[in-house]
Amino acid sequence: MDVRTCKSCKRIFNYLSGPVICPACVEKLEEKFKEVKDFIRENPHSSLQDVSEAKEVSVKQLKTWVREERLKFADDSPVGIECMNCGAMIKYGKYCEACKGKMINNLSHAVVEEEPVVKVERKSDGNRMRFIDN
Repeated sequence: MDVRTCKSCKRIFNYLSGPVICPACVEKLEEKFKEVKDFIRENPHSSLQDVSEAKEVSVKQLKTWVREERLKFADDSPVGIECMNCGAMIKYGKYCEACKGKMINNLSHAVVEEEPVVKVERKSDGNRMRFIDN
């Protein structure tokens, strides 16, 4: 068992995986997420700061939800977050479309296709003895 201290409430809990917060804090965070999601639906052009102040959640947490693609800015919204690679403004995720394309291109060139191995079948001549001339 892996026992850790919750980063949010400082209680000790059995850690399984994911963020180091206890199940009670995970549940509270999910409730807060639902509130934020409803607020954004009602106010689609709100900035991160507006949402943060209205729903008492940190801008850092809001950005985390956007990077996890749980929240998305409206297409016509001037608000966004920075691409983690080039700094361009994006509406959701971690990378802009240009950086995603470059990564896909680099990864596809990194994979080397192996040539198929040709198996040579040997015909058995039985158990006869063979002599090699020198």
